[in-house]
Amino acid sequence: MRTTIGLALAYLAIINLAAFWALASDKRKAAAGLRRTPERELLGLALLGGSAGAIAAQQMFRHKTRKEPFRTLLWLTAVVQVAGLAAWRLAG
Repeated sequence: MRTTIGLALAYLAIINLAAFWALASDKRKAAAGLRRTPERELLGLALLGGSAGAIAAQQMFRHKTRKEPFRTLLWLTAVVQVAGLAAWRLAG
């Protein structure tokens, strides 16, 4: 069981770093007038477990904080993930 938890934590660390990096990179691209990362990819990283990293980057870099529906979808993803984790924890 410890190995499973360790792998899950490693996965979450990696996916959150990837989401953080992707939003930070997109912010740099926006400032430089370069081709942007599609919102679908950014939200996909959040959906795969990187919502905390995506929200941290969003707040830190003030990136896509007013962009709808991106903002709502990102926060909704995080809420669903936290609720799922809480339900799993309470059930087990």
